[in-house]
Amino acid sequence: MGKKGKKSNGDDASERLSKADYYEQLGPLQLELNRLARWLQHTGKRLAVVIEGRDTAGKGGVIAAIADDLNPRQCHIVALGKPSEAERTQWYYQRYVAHLPAAGEIVLFDRSWYNRAGVERVMGFCTEDQVAAFLKQAPAFEKLLVDDGILLLKYWLTVDQAQQEERFAERAEDPLKRWKLSPIDLTAREKYADYTKARADMLAATHTKHAPWTLVDFNDQRRGRLRLIRHLLDAIPDKAVPETKFEFPPLGHEPLKERFKAGLKPI
Repeated sequence: MGKKGKKSNGDDASERLSKADYYEQLGPLQLELNRLARWLQHTGKRLAVVIEGRDTAGKGGVIAAIADDLNPRQCHIVALGKPSEAERTQWYYQRYVAHLPAAGEIVLFDRSWYNRAGVERVMGFCTEDQVAAFLKQAPAFEKLLVDDGILLLKYWLTVDQAQQEERFAERAEDPLKRWKLSPIDLTAREKYADYTKARADMLAATHTKHAPWTLVDFNDQRRGRLRLIRHLLDAIPDKAVPETKFEFPPLGHEPLKERFKAGLKPI
């Protein structure tokens, strides 16, 4: 039930979706995600999902919502740190290629090669020539991935600066979330407009027919997660795969207890 006793469908942005409503709607979607995972394993298809957005947009939260009930051996989260000295001398895409999915796998990129078009550009970690080269090469790089059979989905999580400020303040006050703050985050507060321009250039150059962007409103993160997961499920040509049934016969004797020798005992 919603906050005012009405059932929410998750599309009304006039009030925040309650935690109870969120989990009620998330449960069926997680079952669908498991069906999708079985379909990927059955067909050998590969799924790569790029999650991008400003700081505090909610990238980690939606990735966790997707991955939490999936097999971690099948669903991999890729959140790369800053490149090493050796990686800086490599082809820009090289360290990302190593994390692309194999048959039956899902890879969720918590940020991706689009770092170059966003944070690297805005914070001055690369040159404008490097940005121009990236914006020219990214569509070709992604065409290679799609032509090879990878199912590629790209999401940009949108968030207004008022919400961003609220979330920065929450992180600063909450000792369990303070690790999410960095000096770069604090500088990013002053560069909201710069990120807007960088994002506009990125979308103009890389929103292609073979690898389009989907923008998702994340001013309410719970609603945003549900919207993104629904879109992901609808975007994949889902086909029913029979679920393996396991026989679970009686044990046949009284359950045994663990025993230890040589003075060892559980704490």
